[in-house]
Amino acid sequence: MNNNKYTTTNATPPLRGGREGCERLAILGAGESGVGAAYLAQQQGYDVFVSDFGSIADKYKQQLQQWNIHFEENQHTEAEILNAVEVIKSPGIPEKAPLIKKLRAQGTPVISEIEFAGRYTKATIIGITGSNGKTTTSSLTYEILKHGGLNVGLAGNIGKSFAYQVATEQFDYYVLELSSFMLDDMYRFRVNIAVLLNITPDHLDRYDYQLDKYAASKFRIAQNQTADDYFIYCADDAETLRGMAGRSLGAQLLPFSIEKQVNPGAYLDQQNIIIHTPNEEFQMATNDLGLQGKHNTYNSMASGIVGKVLQLRNQTVRESMGEFKGIEHRLEAVGQIGGISFINDSKATNVNSTWFALESMTAKVVLILGGVDKGNDYNMLKSLVKDKVKAIVCLGKDNRRIHEAFDDEVDMVVNTTSATEAVTAAYHLASKGDTVLLSPACASFDLFKNYEDRGQQFKDAVKQL
Repeated sequence: MNNNKYTTTNATPPLRGGREGCERLAILGAGESGVGAAYLAQQQGYDVFVSDFGSIADKYKQQLQQWNIHFEENQHTEAEILNAVEVIKSPGIPEKAPLIKKLRAQGTPVISEIEFAGRYTKATIIGITGSNGKTTTSSLTYEILKHGGLNVGLAGNIGKSFAYQVATEQFDYYVLELSSFMLDDMYRFRVNIAVLLNITPDHLDRYDYQLDKYAASKFRIAQNQTADDYFIYCADDAETLRGMAGRSLGAQLLPFSIEKQVNPGAYLDQQNIIIHTPNEEFQMATNDLGLQGKHNTYNSMASGIVGKVLQLRNQTVRESMGEFKGIEHRLEAVGQIGGISFINDSKATNVNSTWFALESMTAKVVLILGGVDKGNDYNMLKSLVKDKVKAIVCLGKDNRRIHEAFDDEVDMVVNTTSATEAVTAAYHLASKGDTVLLSPACASFDLFKNYEDRGQQFKDAVKQL
C-alpha cells in the first residue's frame, strides 16, 4: 500500500512573529488534541504559543510547563495569534468564531491537529467516521490489528492525541476515529483505508441545520484517496449512497450490507457474516460476535473488512470480533438492582444512537433522555418509544421539545436536573424485569463536563441506590 499520505506545500510560508528566528505556530485549545500538537510542533522546531479561551485542566497545564511551552488561559491574545504562520485549532471551536474569521480573512492557514501530525508520519492510516458507531468500530479495529501483531496506535477522537503519539512513538499503523469537526480542518491528509459507517442528522447546529453540509464534512475522509486506497461504506445507508452519487471517489470501494449480497465487501447470509476482499475471504456466525445487535453487526462488518484488507489471518479476525465486549458509555451494562437492569449509553448524543439502543432492548424500558438539543428530530423514535418505553425521565435544563414529542406516547414524562435525581426517579418508575436506559440523544454540557462525566455520574448514582 502506498503510504505517501501527505504532500507539503510548494512554498514555505513567510516568517511571522516567533522567537530566535523560529516560525510562530499558534494552537487554539489546550485539551488532549492541542497539547499533543504543541509538543509535536515544539519537537519540529516551531515557536509554539498555546491559547485557550477557557481554563486549562491541571494535567495539561503541568505538561505545557514541563515542556517550557508558552501558553495562556481564559483569553485569546490576538497579537500573539494573528502573527502565526499557521494555526491549529481545537475541533470544538466553530468556524464562525470571530478569531477564526480574522485568521481566515488575513490568509493564515487554520488546520486540525490531525492534519498537522500527518506531515510527520509515514504510517498507514485507517480513518473511521460516521454519525454513530465510530468509537466502537475504531476500538474493535484497533484490537483486531493489535491481535494480528501489527505495530498500531489508536488516536483521533479517542485515547492519546495523534500528534503526541507521532512525537513519541514509531507506529506503522494508526486507527483514527475522526469526527466531522476534525475532518473540516483536514486538507491534504490522506487516509489509506477510510470507513464511513453512516450519515444521520447530528451537530446540525454547526452546519447551518443543513444535512448536505454535514454529509460533505463526512466525505472529506475520502478527499485525497487514490486507487491504492480503500473506501469502506454502508450500502444500506441512504444518505451515504446519496452522497456517493454526486462524488468521484478515487479509492477501491468495499460496501457492507445486512440487506443484500455485495461482492466485494461484506454481507449477511442468513446468520453469517461473509467478507470478500481482493484475494481474501472470511465467514463468521453473528451469534459468535462479542457485540450483539443490528448496529453492532454493521460495526463488526466494517472492522472485519479492514482486517481482511490488511490480510490478517481469519483466526485473528474471528477471535478479536468474538472477544471484544464494547466500550465504556456505549450500551454498557452497569448492573441489576431489585431485578431492574441499568444500562449506560451516555455516548448516545444524537437521536439515531438512541434509536439503535432502543432497537436492541428486549425488556420494557424507562428511558432517560435529554441535555443540549442539537436540532433533534424525535419523530424517528416515536414508534420504538410507543412499543418499548413505559416512562421517560428527562435529564436536562430545557426539556420542552422532549415533552412535545413524547407526552402523548407514554404515560409518564418527568423532569430531573441531576444524575442522582434521574436514576432515583427511573428506579421508582421501573418494575422487576424492566431496564433503565440512559440514552440521552443530546449533548451533555448543560449539566455535565462531557458525555463521560454524565455516564460516570449515572453509574455512581446506580451504585448509591
